[in-house]
Amino acid sequence: MILVTGGARSGKSRLAEKMANQRAIRDGADVLYIATSVATDAEMTLRIEQHKQARPAHWKTHEGYRQLGNEIRQQSTNFPVIVLECITTMLTNLLFDQAGDADPEKLDYDAIEQRLSLEIDDLLQACASSESHIIIVTNELGCGIVPEYTLARRFLDIAGRVNQRLAEQAQEVHFVVSGIDMKIKG
Repeated sequence: MILVTGGARSGKSRLAEKMANQRAIRDGADVLYIATSVATDAEMTLRIEQHKQARPAHWKTHEGYRQLGNEIRQQSTNFPVIVLECITTMLTNLLFDQAGDADPEKLDYDAIEQRLSLEIDDLLQACASSESHIIIVTNELGCGIVPEYTLARRFLDIAGRVNQRLAEQAQEVHFVVSGIDMKIKG
């Protein structure tokens, strides 16, 4: 498993897609692109469409953010290369699934993190047992200021711990800054 991290608009997706394409060409393999974004408004719809247009047309796309460990298990025999874009968006969607319309100041963040952790446990197990070349994209959120609001602070904590777990299991970790790839593990 390869983890690609960095700030927003740093070039993470472009690097992950380049790695996947090189591997696919080298091995004559098909690519599965797991896209975790949800089109919640016109801007997000446009961003998703731009990402789709940037990828090779023959890549298969799975759009979803739940039970991605199962998706990897089911698809790894068909797709020797899998890109999961992006963990941070997956966590955001799962967090909002858990929180619903509740007041962010009254949420049980520890319980929510435990449920999100189960998803990550399953994902990591699927990646560890898969024969596929898996590239996971995530945002590095720890380089900015600490957010003012409870929900944002707690999300930063959860995402930071998840990223540490992913980096620990990854054979390679790449940090992208301003489009420049810095291999920091492997």
